[in-house]
Amino acid sequence: MSTAQASPQVKKVLPMILATAIFMQMLDSTILNTSLPAIAKDLNESPLNMQNAIVSYVLTLALFMPVSGFLADKFGTKKIFILALILFAAGSLFCSLSQDLNQLVAARIIQGLGGSLMTPVGRLTLIKTYPKNELVQAMNYAIVPALIGPVLGPLVGGYMVDYLSWHWIFLINLPIAFIGIVLSLRFMPDYTSKILSFDLKGFLIFGAASFLLSVSLELLGNSVQITPILLFFLLGFLMLYFYYRHAKKEENPIFPLNLFQVRTFRVGILGNLATRLGISSVPLLLPLMIQIAYGQSAVISGWIVAPMALTAMLGKSVVIRILNRFGYRNTLMANTFIIGILICSFAIPGIHSSIYWHIPIIAVLGFFNSIQFTSMNSISIADLRSYHTSSGNSLLSVNMQLAIGFGVAFGLVVLKLFEGDTKLIHNEIHNAFRYTFLVIGGLTILSGLVFRRLHFRDGENLQTKEA
Repeated sequence: MSTAQASPQVKKVLPMILATAIFMQMLDSTILNTSLPAIAKDLNESPLNMQNAIVSYVLTLALFMPVSGFLADKFGTKKIFILALILFAAGSLFCSLSQDLNQLVAARIIQGLGGSLMTPVGRLTLIKTYPKNELVQAMNYAIVPALIGPVLGPLVGGYMVDYLSWHWIFLINLPIAFIGIVLSLRFMPDYTSKILSFDLKGFLIFGAASFLLSVSLELLGNSVQITPILLFFLLGFLMLYFYYRHAKKEENPIFPLNLFQVRTFRVGILGNLATRLGISSVPLLLPLMIQIAYGQSAVISGWIVAPMALTAMLGKSVVIRILNRFGYRNTLMANTFIIGILICSFAIPGIHSSIYWHIPIIAVLGFFNSIQFTSMNSISIADLRSYHTSSGNSLLSVNMQLAIGFGVAFGLVVLKLFEGDTKLIHNEIHNAFRYTFLVIGGLTILSGLVFRRLHFRDGENLQTKEA
């Protein structure tokens, strides 16, 4: 099937199909955090052991995301996407039926298998369906759940645990997956590509690198022992070096090295890694600060963060106009600077200030986050050739997953460092959060320099009229 054969109805529905996958994945990754204490109590486990339920999912994503492009090319985007939805729904159902931690971890691995294919294959279908000048508009609609999910997750999770039971945080995925499957059966294009061979050795090496780096990130956020963290980090980067050596010799590597000769792709990958150091930690640090420093409930912290989702949708409505007027280079540099300033602004209200002073900052941040994600994701694939689309899209998905992990782990590490310096924070935990926001906000400002490497005309092939 080619781009020209995609009907107007398919083009209209396809972003909604991808949105169901992104929404489930983003909601699931945040909703569980709120519910871990309740699940631990019901399964007679220590809350600390429940971290295995999160780690098993993250590691499965890291391990199998690299193969998503190959599977879609070989068996068809429609078949693999529907399989991914079925696996994610089945994993969710098994999670809700789990009677002990081992069963829950096994169910989360099944969920992870589905999650590792859902978003990359859905986005690949989007890239192959739309011409370049319509792609930003399509991605714009599909990406909104990625902005709303992390905000709604703690709020929905808090209510479900308080008023229903923890089982519902998994069961909520079933109707969403059902809608996605029904829409996919009717409207999802089924693209395949001619493949020479599968680079099994490259997949194993790169998968090991992703796995080791993900383990180190999980340990970084939850462990005080530095030796195993450094060991996993070093092994992860060593495996990346081995992959580089392998890809130079391999005729058809799973991720060709000449992908990085495309400037927009290279800058998009680096920009995602750099800017998410600050952006990804905010949805975790804000609710923590509201609950720990201000002593508010999980539900109240969820409501205070909720405006971010509304303004994210507002940002979606103007991002194309902004990109058409200022271009990708200027937009991303200025937008990253603004986001950094806003993150620093969370340090302004003191412990005796009203907690509601954070709401305007949160609302404005949601608006600029929306612009940031749409711009970064679209410029990354702007100049990829058709034979690089699948591998480039898969690598972008792996990079985003690791970038989010880096951001969360980095935010927690900085917070713990300030928390341990009682003289600096004057035995006031709120000051630790304030200094943390200043550090990650400052780094976000500096990360905007990555986008200086873009040419002022980069992304012109993506420009389109407003919808």
